[in-house]
Amino acid sequence: MDFYDFKNAFLIGFFMAFMIGPVFFVLIKTSILKGARAAIVFDLGVILGDIVFMLIAYYGSRTLLEKIKDDPRLFIVGGLVLIVYGLITYLDKNNKKEVEENEEVKIPVNNNYIRLFFSGFFLNFINVGVLAFWLGMIVVVGPTLDMNPNYILYYFGTVLAGYFLTDIGKILLAKQLKSRMTPIVIYRVKKTMGVLLIVFGVGLMLKGFLPKDSKINTLLEQVEKN
Repeated sequence: MDFYDFKNAFLIGFFMAFMIGPVFFVLIKTSILKGARAAIVFDLGVILGDIVFMLIAYYGSRTLLEKIKDDPRLFIVGGLVLIVYGLITYLDKNNKKEVEENEEVKIPVNNNYIRLFFSGFFLNFINVGVLAFWLGMIVVVGPTLDMNPNYILYYFGTVLAGYFLTDIGKILLAKQLKSRMTPIVIYRVKKTMGVLLIVFGVGLMLKGFLPKDSKINTLLEQVEKN
């Protein structure tokens, strides 16, 4: 591997961090509402999900993986999980009147970091599109690295490093918005987050019901997240 390979790997990670999807929005929300440390822990869970998919893509059977990633049942289950997650976010226990009576945003002193870590992991892991992405990366990049385990480790390690460092920048930037996040604004952000997660869930479920070569399915694949 040379500098060119590392540069390309880092840029892939950089652009991955800006793919619009559930993880993107939840990461920003976590940074604003729970603080930078909580968002970083959440992001580490997301990265663990990526690592698991990478290992499956590398060591698994290519034929088997092709069948798994297109199994309609996986899309349906993943979509249902996202919809439930979205409903929980939307149906916040605080009502609008209570929120309007507060004057400042309070970031929790104690966060459940274990829960945040596994929330990041499962939110990423239920998206079978992530498996398809890493499978494609292994198939495309692997031969250019002679399928050398060390080269592949360094390459994809650089991809994840670029992704994580870019996410840290996003987290710190989102944290700066805290001063503008009044309780009523946060209330609306949560409602919007819930709706977006439900939309992503519905989109994922549609991929399970629609024919693979349909125009709608192709469009969904183009806007799908990591």
